[in-house]
Amino acid sequence: MHEPPEIQLAGLRKSFGPKLVLDGLDLSIARGDSVVVLGKSGAGKSVLLKHLVGLLEPDTGTVAVQGEDLWTAPRSRRDEIRRRFGMSFQEGALFDSMTVGENVAFPLRRHTRMTPAEVRGRVAECLALVRLHGIEERRPAELSGGMRRRVGFARAIALKPEILLLDEPTTGLDPITTDVLTRVIVRMRDTLMPTMVTITHDLKVAFAVAERVALLDGGRIVADLPPREFAASSDPRVAAFVRGDASEELEAAGSEKGSE
Repeated sequence: MHEPPEIQLAGLRKSFGPKLVLDGLDLSIARGDSVVVLGKSGAGKSVLLKHLVGLLEPDTGTVAVQGEDLWTAPRSRRDEIRRRFGMSFQEGALFDSMTVGENVAFPLRRHTRMTPAEVRGRVAECLALVRLHGIEERRPAELSGGMRRRVGFARAIALKPEILLLDEPTTGLDPITTDVLTRVIVRMRDTLMPTMVTITHDLKVAFAVAERVALLDGGRIVADLPPREFAASSDPRVAAFVRGDASEELEAAGSEKGSE
């Protein structure tokens, strides 16, 4: 008997008013797989991610986690399923009124019966994994953008999730900081071995962290391939995305050079 996919999306449709965002989307993700969903701004990548974790209910279609449909399960069971997920939101989404340590500890204090000493130990482990040793007492406002993203990662993995979701983890960051975050994501993938879904529009990040790259276009997944095959694909939609991303990088590089 075959093990069901860790995540199975089938016929997913979602509209906001007259705007159709997801249009019969299908996607299957095996346990332990690292999938990157690419797409242009406004393609619906973050909407897709919110469906995965049950923050949005589809108009039609199913979202199944380990064979269980999120939206036919009782609410109490749906909440249990959601606890298998850890999610890092865009730009970290930290609580400014809390220290770094308190931010990472937040899900531990809310969802476990760990002692204060155990919480401190787990917070230190998570920060060490994202290469932020000993910054528990600092405030988010004292951190760089890249450091805030890594604190967001640490909070996302605090409960040792089976499924890790990363929403645009490098958007708006400079190339050096993006490279640092990419290495941290690879380290989390290889150390924790979760089922991982990363949403991005950055090909370099995608090819570094993905075992499969999926392209979201027109409300559907139009390609789902290993990175090398994706890069070499003759599918016109994939080729156009690859060319467009490269053109944006070249344009950005030219702008930086002109400003020196």
